[in-house]
Amino acid sequence: MDRETRVFAESHFRGFEGRLPSRVCPKLDRVDFIEKPDSFSYADFFKGYLLPNLPCVFSSAFTEDWGSRRLWVTPSGKPNFDYLLQNYGDVVVPVANCGVQEYNSNPKEHMPLRDYISYWKEYIQGNYSSSRGCLYLKDWHLCRDFSAEGVFTLPIYFSSDWLNEYWDALDVDDYRFVYMGPAGTWSPFHADIFRSFSWSVNICGRKKWFFFPPGQEEALRDCHGGLPYDVTSPTLLDSRLHPMRDRCGPPLEVTQEAGEMVFVPSGWHHQVHNLEDTISINHNWVNGCNLANMWHFLQQELSAVQQEVIEWRDTMPDWHHHCQVIMKSCSGINFEEFYHFLKIIAERRLLLLAKGMSPGQVEGGEDTGLGPQQAAFDIGRIAEVLESVVVHPDFQRVDTSTFSPRPEVLLRQLEEAVAATTCL
Repeated sequence: MDRETRVFAESHFRGFEGRLPSRVCPKLDRVDFIEKPDSFSYADFFKGYLLPNLPCVFSSAFTEDWGSRRLWVTPSGKPNFDYLLQNYGDVVVPVANCGVQEYNSNPKEHMPLRDYISYWKEYIQGNYSSSRGCLYLKDWHLCRDFSAEGVFTLPIYFSSDWLNEYWDALDVDDYRFVYMGPAGTWSPFHADIFRSFSWSVNICGRKKWFFFPPGQEEALRDCHGGLPYDVTSPTLLDSRLHPMRDRCGPPLEVTQEAGEMVFVPSGWHHQVHNLEDTISINHNWVNGCNLANMWHFLQQELSAVQQEVIEWRDTMPDWHHHCQVIMKSCSGINFEEFYHFLKIIAERRLLLLAKGMSPGQVEGGEDTGLGPQQAAFDIGRIAEVLESVVVHPDFQRVDTSTFSPRPEVLLRQLEEAVAATTCL
C-alpha cells in the first residue's frame, strides 16, 4: 500500500460516522469484469472494490499459471480424477448432501476422497442422478494438511488476510477450502462466516452466482422471520409466506467460467450453483476494511445466544460466561478469542513499524499488499474497533486478568502508534 491509498482509505472510514461500511453501497446493475492483470494494481482493487465493498470478477488470465489449473484438469477441461486419486485419494473429506435440508444448510458426512470420486463417476454415468442423492465435497482444508505450493498462488489483491494470518500463527486451523462436485451441486443462500470477505476460483467448470447487497436479505425473510434456503424457489413469490418480498430487488447474477475469480464482499448474501462438474478453491478473509462488520456480527451473535437462554439468566451461575461458551460453540469465536485475534494482528503490525522497515525490507515487500503504510492503516482500524470492544458491557464481564497485554494497555499502544504514524 502506498501513502496515497492509505490516506484515501482513512478518509473513507471517517465518512461513515458510526455506520457500518457494508451497509453503505451504491445500487448496481452489473458486476465488473477485470480483464488484464498487468493493468490492475493492488491500489485499484483496494479503492475500487475492497473499500466500497463491491463484488467483481477477475478473468482467467489472473490464474493461468496455477498448478491446479494444469494438474487437476484434463485437456478437455474436466476434473482430472486420476491425478486427484493418485495424490489425495486416501484423504478423508467432508461431503454435503444437497438434496437434504437441515435447517438452512445440508447434512455432512466424511469419506475418503477416492470414495467420493467413485460416487461422482457413477453419478455422471447415471445421467447426473443417484439413489445416494446429490453429494457435494465442501470445506476441504487441503492447505491445512498439504502444502499449497504448486496448487495456487495467493493473488496480491487478497494478501491482507488477517483471518488466516491469525490461524496460521496458532497452527491449528485455517479458512482456505477446496470445493468440488458434479453439475447440480449447490450452496444454499447465506452470508459468509464472521461477515468475512471471500474469493473463489473455478479450477474447472462453471458456477452461477446470485448476489444480494447487504440489507436486501431482510426483505426475503418469511412470515416467521427466517431467511430463505433457496432464493430460486417459487415459494419466494408467495406473499403470504414472504410478505416483504416486493421490497427486494432482483439479485445480481454472475456466471463464473473456468479459471475466473470472484470477489465476494462482506455481508453480501449469495447462493451458488455448479452448472458443470466443477472444482473451486475458496478463501474467507478479514482485514481492516471489514473488521467493524465482523465485530458487529459477533455482537449480534451474542445477543441471539442471550435471547435463547434468557429464562435462565437469574438462576444460572455465571450466565454471561455460559453465553460466551455457547457462542464459541455455535460461531467458532467469542469475545475473548476476538480480543486475542486483534492482539496478534496488532502486535505484528506494531513490530513491523517499530523496525522501521521500508516496503522493500518487509517480507514479500509491496507484492504482499503490506509494508509500513498498510501496517499503519491496519493499526488505525484495530484501534477503532478495540475502542468499541473494551467499553462493551459483555466484554467487561470477560475475565481479562491473565491477558497480556491487558486490553486497555494494547489500546493505548495502538493510539500512540496511530499518532506517531500520522506523518509516515
